[in-house]
Amino acid sequence: MLPRPAALALLLGLGFVLLASAASPAHAAKRKPAPLRVLVSNDDGVKAPGIDAIVRALSARKDVKVTVVAPLENQSGTGGKTTPGAVTALAVQRTTTKSGHKAVAVTGFPADSIRYALAKVVKPAQVDLVVSGINDGANVGPFVDLSGTVGAARAAAQRGIPALASSQGLSDPKDFTGSVAQTMAWVTKHRSKLKRGTVQNLNVPTCTTGKVRGTASVRSGTIASFPAGVNPLLGPVDCAQTGPAGPDDVTAYLAGYAGLTKIPATPSS
Repeated sequence: MLPRPAALALLLGLGFVLLASAASPAHAAKRKPAPLRVLVSNDDGVKAPGIDAIVRALSARKDVKVTVVAPLENQSGTGGKTTPGAVTALAVQRTTTKSGHKAVAVTGFPADSIRYALAKVVKPAQVDLVVSGINDGANVGPFVDLSGTVGAARAAAQRGIPALASSQGLSDPKDFTGSVAQTMAWVTKHRSKLKRGTVQNLNVPTCTTGKVRGTASVRSGTIASFPAGVNPLLGPVDCAQTGPAGPDDVTAYLAGYAGLTKIPATPSS
């Protein structure tokens, strides 16, 4: 039999071993990573098909938690406008997206939706990423600052939250397959390295032939980026072509690429 001091020392030693084992990497590896908390908004309105498409895709991921706060009505082209007065005074209602995901609809601009969400629905510290979109129509070149989709993303970035504005080229019938795939790929790639207060603007072409040729990191274009005779609203394009993406979001779109552009959290002018 061990002397009492020796026995006590042995028990203490075993206790330290057990504690060290419990805190070992093997045990830590079994813990599930925290879900990515995504706030989704748009400018086409809470019942629009684009926001519904990306909400369904995000919600299908077990490692993503989705909150939807969006304008009640279509607010396209309103940029970063906000309603004067206290954001808590805005009229809101509980509703759902087109396919039934719970949402809060705000009677106001896209930026109002973000402001209201961060004031009354979720705390800023509880949001890892804001996804604005998917917009029906590209938001490129000189039209970026006019975009309510971008306006919502910028409202988030101004509060220090990383944001992605996502848009799909016009089509009839509407099809957001390409932009959902590109948006989800971006989220998957960047979820562990999101940068506070940044805005990325993603524009995905609708293809008449071929498929989206990949993602091109480009700058914002200007009105001069549009070739003569090309509709600035940017409808479907030939994605089977082989030319380069070019220098900006307009040339990338017309070449069949999804253009990804880092834009400032506030408009340049």
